[in-house]
Amino acid sequence: MTSSRILRGGGIALTSALLTWGASARADSIWNMTPGVTDISRNVYDLHMLIFWICVFIGIGVFGVMFWSIYHHRKSRGAEPAQFHESTLVEVVWTVVPMVILISMAIPATQVLIRMADASEAELTIKVTGYQWLWHYEYLDEDVKFFSALSTPHDQIYGGAPKGEHYLLEVDKPLVVPVGTKIRFLFTAADVIHSWWVPALGWKQDTIPGFINENWTQIDKPGIYRGQCTELCGRGHAFMPIVVEAVSPAEFQEWLARMKAQNAPDAPTAQTTDSLAPTLPGGQTL
Repeated sequence: MTSSRILRGGGIALTSALLTWGASARADSIWNMTPGVTDISRNVYDLHMLIFWICVFIGIGVFGVMFWSIYHHRKSRGAEPAQFHESTLVEVVWTVVPMVILISMAIPATQVLIRMADASEAELTIKVTGYQWLWHYEYLDEDVKFFSALSTPHDQIYGGAPKGEHYLLEVDKPLVVPVGTKIRFLFTAADVIHSWWVPALGWKQDTIPGFINENWTQIDKPGIYRGQCTELCGRGHAFMPIVVEAVSPAEFQEWLARMKAQNAPDAPTAQTTDSLAPTLPGGQTL
């Protein structure tokens, strides 16, 4: 078998491997983004895959030309380097082609960003406030507010019991929202910068003291979706998970009625906040 046939066979094998890996990468896996449960999250996922394949195509083209050139113009074949100082055609090509590629990526990316920023005509508004280390949710115009704190048992945290399925991703009171409803979120913080992130929604938002950030979502499928604080906010940063429970509109109204009847307390004191954080062996609070 000649060396050219070996090279050609290796190229075919590499291409097949890339195509097979790409097909598996598009499926749900721990190595890739997930499509999520909202239109925005699916738009972000499609945009991610589009740019991914553009980069794969560019990489194959660049490295293919480079390896072909190295092989066919090697010193052992007596190749002599070309002698030239400039080429107007080459300069135009390497300016125009990247510009076209960037524009082809910028147009769909801009469309997604514009959609993500449009929180108008929302049917429900929820204010999210980050604390060290728990979340406060307030349903504006509904007179419902409560704190949501980590509920993972201390025995699991400190190795006294087997870790559960949702270790460090479970709370005492989840954020309950209706499906098929455009929900506007207002984000702020009471102490330091936090970041509210639920991967299934397709975005995350910083919560900054003294500022109000805005975002929105519309969940299509009932279920429980989990997330975490993604801004290092102190020694209890790992202990402030997020749980969103999406239910039918009828179930949501029933839940609202129950919450209004409970008359949940308002903001906690610093001592209350500390008592909700996990404690170290010996009683030291995180």
